[in-house]
Amino acid sequence: MAAQVEALSAPAQIFENAPPFPDDVPTAPLLRLSLAKLLDRDADEVNRFVRACEDLGFFYLDLSGPGDSLLADADALFDVGARLYDLPLEEKKKYDFMHKKSYFGYKGYGANVVDRAGNLDRNEFYNVSKDDILGISDPWPAPNVLDSQRPLLKSFITSSHGIVQLVLELLNEHLRLPPNTLQDMHRIEDRSGDQVRFVKAPPQPPDDKKTALGEHTDFGSVTVLFNRLGGLQVLPPGRDAEWCYVKPLPNHAIINLGDAMVKFTNGLLRSNIHRVVSPPGEQAEHTRYSLVYFNRPADDVMLKRLDSSEMIPPLEKDEVEEEINSKDWIIRRALGHRIAIQGDSAFDFDKIRGTEAKSQRAYL
Repeated sequence: MAAQVEALSAPAQIFENAPPFPDDVPTAPLLRLSLAKLLDRDADEVNRFVRACEDLGFFYLDLSGPGDSLLADADALFDVGARLYDLPLEEKKKYDFMHKKSYFGYKGYGANVVDRAGNLDRNEFYNVSKDDILGISDPWPAPNVLDSQRPLLKSFITSSHGIVQLVLELLNEHLRLPPNTLQDMHRIEDRSGDQVRFVKAPPQPPDDKKTALGEHTDFGSVTVLFNRLGGLQVLPPGRDAEWCYVKPLPNHAIINLGDAMVKFTNGLLRSNIHRVVSPPGEQAEHTRYSLVYFNRPADDVMLKRLDSSEMIPPLEKDEVEEEINSKDWIIRRALGHRIAIQGDSAFDFDKIRGTEAKSQRAYL
């Protein structure tokens, strides 16, 4: 059974000091699902969950009740993230580990190419390894503002992974895979690229607003995202689709599927293209912080179509799947656009693509 998220009595979440999200911008048609109902296996809610995973690959998850402790952890970590980014730049740069072929630690503003025009990103990242926090690997050096919060980070990771395991369990049942097929590829105790990411995107100049994080699919399996300001956009299915904002909702996480789920199911499940731009309306004048838990398959899991379910479409005639494991896939995708280590190759978007073509196959 999926790990249960500890239930605590917590007040309704409030986005303090956040201007209202405007009502005159296009918003994405994400379904709102209830964690409590999914835990209870409410048939209608499970059907809506399956539809969300196959149609868009994104949905809201109302955490009220069984997810109150996760909401409280997220709120506390937003404060930690603000203190982290208040550190001097030279201090933060000590924790950039890209030259060790690691995506953990700090990524500075403008370090990645975000589009084919050669524009650079407009945010900062700090990635904290799940394996480090849970004692599965040796610890990475970290500033005290993070090192002192290891118990909080462990609580957030454990609760977020409970959400992930529920998603995997429901999909395993829907796909009629052998018991625990998906869950066993994502065990919390296994070495993997799972991470907590703190994101900061400062306000952009009114006359020079560009994409903060370029269009992409997520690299792993399941993403658990917390936002307080807008800026995240998804591109819904359809030839004439336009970018739509994902409106942050109190007491909700935004859940989306990544490349691995597309590969495992040969495109039956979707990893939708998304990007981050300047927040809409008055929100654009405020610094945008985000908190994410990225779940990936264990390092040695091969990212290939699973052959143990008749529901998973067969490969196209003469199609040959790439032989690549989860660890190598994540390194390639996470560091592929870093100019400091890739040089001109960082601008080669075709070389570092995710599963966009496979995931969009249904409507191209």
